[in-house]
Amino acid sequence: MFSDYSGNNTTPSKKFSAPSSLGTYHAGSYGNKQSIQEASIDSNLNNNFKVDDNIVSVDETTFFFQRDLRTGKLVNLPNLIATGDKTPFLPDRVAKSIPFSSAKLPEILNHFSLKPQTRETNTIGETIRGCERAAINGEQKFCATSLESFIDLSISKLGKQIQLLSIEFSKETKNPLFTISRGMQNMGEHELVCHKMEYPGAVFLCHALNKTGVYKVPLVGRDGTKANALAVCHKDTSGWNPKHMAFQILKVKPGTVPICHFLFRDTLVWVSNSTAK
Repeated sequence: MFSDYSGNNTTPSKKFSAPSSLGTYHAGSYGNKQSIQEASIDSNLNNNFKVDDNIVSVDETTFFFQRDLRTGKLVNLPNLIATGDKTPFLPDRVAKSIPFSSAKLPEILNHFSLKPQTRETNTIGETIRGCERAAINGEQKFCATSLESFIDLSISKLGKQIQLLSIEFSKETKNPLFTISRGMQNMGEHELVCHKMEYPGAVFLCHALNKTGVYKVPLVGRDGTKANALAVCHKDTSGWNPKHMAFQILKVKPGTVPICHFLFRDTLVWVSNSTAK
């Protein structure tokens, strides 16, 4: 648990759950900051999972082949139905006033009134190191610690004609079984996938990988719940670690076939309007 930080002083006021993946916004076109509206989002994974629905056992959907991203396919997405974190961004002036580097970790902990050698401080360190890691071949990446930087950095990468995608539900559900329905939409390969990181204020790690397609995937749950999920397909995995979990699950080698996965609930995706199909 992190403490809530309002930005008005350095004394945390109340407890909140450490973000598993993000603070949210509705889909739309964003040529300027005023267009952002609040919203939510979603999903991604594969192990044996028991469901009360007719006592069926369905493998959790993690990585899969692109041919399986099709109408009528049954998927098990427990991370899609998990409640998303609503931790907001810190105000831009506050975010800029707080260091965000491994070298300044003691100062960061002091700012949030956190003690060393705790789960929270370890998580903060992991988030910062994740943002500091070097980009892999064919990857562009950045971390945003405020709404302003989230928008400005995305525009600097993709241009002003972009839209923000999130996962949407007709209602909350506890059943992770869904069927892919008609109307799947290819949103193109000019994208930034932004993962919510664990931190006292919202932090998004945004990255783009070459030859990666984004898809809006309509789903219908066993209980009638409708959802619009997001999936990505990586067409070039030649630069991936051969020990990556995807190759173990699918029993293929790097660079041989496209590999797809659904995104977690707290992930946001920027796409270019010019490439959506």
